[in-house]
Amino acid sequence: MVLSHEIGPAQRVKMESAYQETEKASVGEDAMRGRGAGILVVACGMVLGTVPWAGAGQEVADRPYLLERVEDAAVVQLYADGFETLSLREKTLIWHLYQAALAGRDIYYDQRYEHNLEMREVLEEIITHPVGVDSDVLGAIHAYTKLFWLNTGPFNNLTARKFTLDTTPAAFSAAIAAAARAGASFPTRDGETTAGMARRMESLFFDPDFEPIVTNKTPGPGEDLLLSSANNLYKDVSTTDLEQFEERYPLTSRLTKVDGRLVEEVYKVGGRYSQEISEIIRHLEAAIPFASEPMKKALRANIAYYRTGDPADQRTYDIAWVEDQLSSVDTINGFTEVYMDARGAKGAWEALVFYVNPEKTGAIKTLAANAQWFEDRMPWDPKYRKEEVTGITANAIDVVFETGDSGPVTPIGINLPNDQTVRERYGSKSVSLSNVNESYDLSRPANYRQEFAWSEEEAERSRQWGGLAGEMTTNMHEVIGHASGKLAERLGGSAQPDLKEQYSALEEARADLVGLHFLPDPKLVELGVLPGNAHEDIVRAEYEGYTRNALLQLRRVREGSQIEQDHMRNRQMIVHWLMANTDAIERRTRDGKTFYVMNDWRAFHDGVGALLAEVQRIKSEGDYDAAKDLFETHGIHFDPALRDEVVSRVESVGLPSYSGFVQPRLEPVVDASGVITDVSISYPQDLTAQMLEYSGKRMP
Repeated sequence: MVLSHEIGPAQRVKMESAYQETEKASVGEDAMRGRGAGILVVACGMVLGTVPWAGAGQEVADRPYLLERVEDAAVVQLYADGFETLSLREKTLIWHLYQAALAGRDIYYDQRYEHNLEMREVLEEIITHPVGVDSDVLGAIHAYTKLFWLNTGPFNNLTARKFTLDTTPAAFSAAIAAAARAGASFPTRDGETTAGMARRMESLFFDPDFEPIVTNKTPGPGEDLLLSSANNLYKDVSTTDLEQFEERYPLTSRLTKVDGRLVEEVYKVGGRYSQEISEIIRHLEAAIPFASEPMKKALRANIAYYRTGDPADQRTYDIAWVEDQLSSVDTINGFTEVYMDARGAKGAWEALVFYVNPEKTGAIKTLAANAQWFEDRMPWDPKYRKEEVTGITANAIDVVFETGDSGPVTPIGINLPNDQTVRERYGSKSVSLSNVNESYDLSRPANYRQEFAWSEEEAERSRQWGGLAGEMTTNMHEVIGHASGKLAERLGGSAQPDLKEQYSALEEARADLVGLHFLPDPKLVELGVLPGNAHEDIVRAEYEGYTRNALLQLRRVREGSQIEQDHMRNRQMIVHWLMANTDAIERRTRDGKTFYVMNDWRAFHDGVGALLAEVQRIKSEGDYDAAKDLFETHGIHFDPALRDEVVSRVESVGLPSYSGFVQPRLEPVVDASGVITDVSISYPQDLTAQMLEYSGKRMP
């Protein structure tokens, strides 16, 4: 998966759209993962952007993208412009998949923090019963709630660190009391008053040192990876407890202790999250009549997997999903990515519903069709190359809905399944989230380039070619990078058990390096996916942007001096390894400001090739010590003074640390007999209204 990095607003070139670069979050990378404005934005302010959708030369309408800023986060509207052109069958299929995605939303809330659902209920009851609540206190609670929604709880999506409510415990307790008098219903326990509930939950909202980090992959001396992580994937379980324990359900269970014995609470019908999973299944079953035959097979396999949580059923589903290569509508719904687990084993629930954007699919499909050519020329030891690259499917898509681990903070690219044995035998699917990219692009300030580019020439390259360069690198990351390479046989098809908490960051670095390595290759011009007369400028723009990103992403870690998010670790590691081992990048200062300057793109390319060869060796051999040393040396630790400088500079140009998205809203149109005759799409442009609707609430 790729969380966003530097990509930006659309300009048309002769061959295909080129996007001006903007540095993105997330992540999700990169967000990665992945993913502002140069004017002053107040709580309900809007910035209008221009939408490049229907093709070169056609007029487009103005509409809001940036909806508001909440502290260092941007709230952005996501649009799905091609939805109205879909057939009734496709729209109806999407409607049922949309309902299935909504049905699982609370699973991820609970996985991310065991107190999340209770905290959310308290917050939403206050803001929907505001009579009698002090206006300043209500404003602080509402702002905190928006951050809570964007991050699915009280931990920053990118830094993993806890954020707290900007009022006093006494004022919060008074707000709860006022809301209760106005009719609010709070999650009190048996015999507990609302005042007692407020006291019990005080540390959750106000104490930054109580359960301070959701995923701690670099614990301090004497700390344990799992016990120091606040997520709800484990309960009272340490890494030592797992040394002699063999999990039957490594991806789809919560591990807890019962009477001193480890127990797997399996995510399945009749197990953990049974009510939510049963609702997901109900909607997936309703979708089947409207699906293509290959998709019907995949949906039935997904349902069977949800019923058991069994790894064998997971594999069957992964294969069926990969084999569905032609359906115009698709979904991801399940326990998928392992970034939230400090061990890199437990799957976080997510759901996406999307359709293929045929206008933007050509380049990514061309890469997929030539995957073997790239594999044969990988700069690593030939014994780690695949003799036969199998079944890579690639599409540019427009997302209709994302939730769980994929929303509101969303990735910009996805490559699945994660099972290496399935990938090697049956292939993989890669998708580039086109409308997510567009919404990121059109919600960003343009003037940050001058702030972090060393020269006007560098800034101009970024404006003209950075977007196309970043999009191509991201496509190669997903299509070529994640699908490439093979493991030593002794690893049994997976390097994760050997690489442990280093696995995800290493894999993201490997995929990034593949894209960076092949970007200068004349093959891309030969294939017609890059223009030959600007190829070197495109390479320079990407290498310069990637280098700047190592500085820019420090703005996201506003406390402490180490990075936890895997995509951010990956990019820090690559840039700082190049700085330490090549002459490609130079650190310069001017007027008291720090710049990372890419001054030799050929040295950058050569360094990337050398690093990629080592990263592949580490993965293929499961070399944990080498992986840990690579990230501890180059990817985790940073100078807080440099971060503070970067924060000051990005605030001066209005660049957010990350973005979260307001999703499109679907509603069926039915006839007198209840048959769906159409599905309408609308764009709420209001985070609060949407989140409350998902919870079955509304503002007074």
